[in-house]
Amino acid sequence: MKAILSRLFNHEELTSEETKQILLNITQEMYPEAQIAALLTAFQMRGITVDELIGFHEALMETRIPIDFAPYRPIDIVGTGGDGKNTFNISTCACFVVAGAGYKVAKHGNYGATSVSGASNVIEQHGVRFTNNADTLKRSMEECNIAYLHAQLFNPAMKFVGPVRKALGVRTLFNLLGPLVNPCKPAFQLLGVADLSQMRLYTNVFYKLGIDFAVVNSLDSYDEISLTDEFKVMTRNYERIYRPQALGFKEARPEELFGGVCKEDAARIFDNILTNRATAAQAQCVIVNAAFAIQIMEPQKDIEECVAIARESLESGKALEKLKKFVEINS
Repeated sequence: MKAILSRLFNHEELTSEETKQILLNITQEMYPEAQIAALLTAFQMRGITVDELIGFHEALMETRIPIDFAPYRPIDIVGTGGDGKNTFNISTCACFVVAGAGYKVAKHGNYGATSVSGASNVIEQHGVRFTNNADTLKRSMEECNIAYLHAQLFNPAMKFVGPVRKALGVRTLFNLLGPLVNPCKPAFQLLGVADLSQMRLYTNVFYKLGIDFAVVNSLDSYDEISLTDEFKVMTRNYERIYRPQALGFKEARPEELFGGVCKEDAARIFDNILTNRATAAQAQCVIVNAAFAIQIMEPQKDIEECVAIARESLESGKALEKLKKFVEINS
């Protein structure tokens, strides 16, 4: 580790094989916590390369508890977090809209770190008990098109860096890894990022991993399509900037996307959306994110058609039906 740190301090790059082995060594408790802290700090100051991130990703995939959803070819919808906006659970709402539209979703998530309510918080508020039992998860996928994979039950390697991350109290490379380590290796992914440098990083990672993807960023630094400003979308097929009005949406105000001050507030907003009692700004934000997720799986459809599919899922109550069935199976 001393040699590795010296190279990082000299701004040298590591190979994916080297970073993979570093993380595997961490799980074998081969390094003292002070050296792990120095490693994370060095990467945070210098920035991480595509190959370095892929190496860490491969180590976490190797040590994960796997779940086989390959026959379903599901999608995951997730944001990197850390944008400081404290929005409501947009991605998680969009997952149920996509499920209501008839597509398979494997949502990977955790408790909120930088917001009041992460995906696991809002799911747990509905009485759901997290599990890594394959039979339960597959039943959930079969009967309501969605399964929830609580990160802490599938990534045991993360516990070896938990104390260091908590002690540092700042974002590290493991925040970048979170969206990449869905244990089922989904066929499709919609990823929201908070800035354009992350957009380039993840786009290159997805190309190398062979995932069909869309990476989205609102240009006012939301890690999702917020409709508060123009937003950029990058996929395998195109790179484009959209104005909300061009897709038939009104521009939203930041305060309209506020996630509340407690977990109960977040759950109430979540339920209001799926029961069609939300504000127009809340509903359209969920619809547009769901629409771009659908287009990843249906690239032959134009985005306007995907918006119509997502809107119908929400307004018809199909998304709510999937939530009710999901809670029944998983509680």
